[in-house]
Amino acid sequence: MLTRWWHYALLGLASMALAAVLAVGVAAALIYPSLPSLNALTDYRPKMPLRIYSAGGHLMAEFGEERRSVVRLQDTPLLLREAILAAEDERFYQHGGVDTMGVLRAILANIFAGGVREGASTITMQVARNFFLSSERTFRRKLNEALLAIKIEHTLTKDQIFELYINQIYLGQRAYGFAAAARTYFGKPVEKVDLAEAAMLAGLPKGPSVYNPVVNPDRARIRQMYV
Repeated sequence: MLTRWWHYALLGLASMALAAVLAVGVAAALIYPSLPSLNALTDYRPKMPLRIYSAGGHLMAEFGEERRSVVRLQDTPLLLREAILAAEDERFYQHGGVDTMGVLRAILANIFAGGVREGASTITMQVARNFFLSSERTFRRKLNEALLAIKIEHTLTKDQIFELYINQIYLGQRAYGFAAAARTYFGKPVEKVDLAEAAMLAGLPKGPSVYNPVVNPDRARIRQMYV
């Protein structure tokens, strides 16, 4: 009798899982054709601040709401790139925009924690959110984010996506992108950051205000050591 009860329970769970998968599949099929154009990514033109230089080429002043410096991926130190991948998306170069293993790991972690403690956003999903979506926590927004990530992965190379992320992500203190953050926090070009500085910068995307070394140096140090 007990064995039969377990069979019914497993059958019920399997049926609910199948229904959920079918519902998501139908929703994805309806939403995908209406996703926005990726012109903002393929023709990337970020808002740049007004900079005033001396006759000798030294930066004297910078005006604008956003601190930003665009840098090519190959000009970003390898140790910084590795630190970002370690902190944000270690399987970036293996998945197709949505990391299935990461999603399953996050679900299990949240179940054991009794609440939402861990997310599963990949770097591509973060690019989709930063360029096209709001930060609201709804199922539809998350589904749009995943579908946009898949669309982006079919349009751009991994290196192009990573370069967009490195230049667009907000890192606190009005700094957008790691080049601007390197100058904001350490007063140096991103090409010259050392390992400790790279780890500090790579820890910022998770919480630019929570792990900001200017506002919360102790938390920033803990996050740095984790990275």
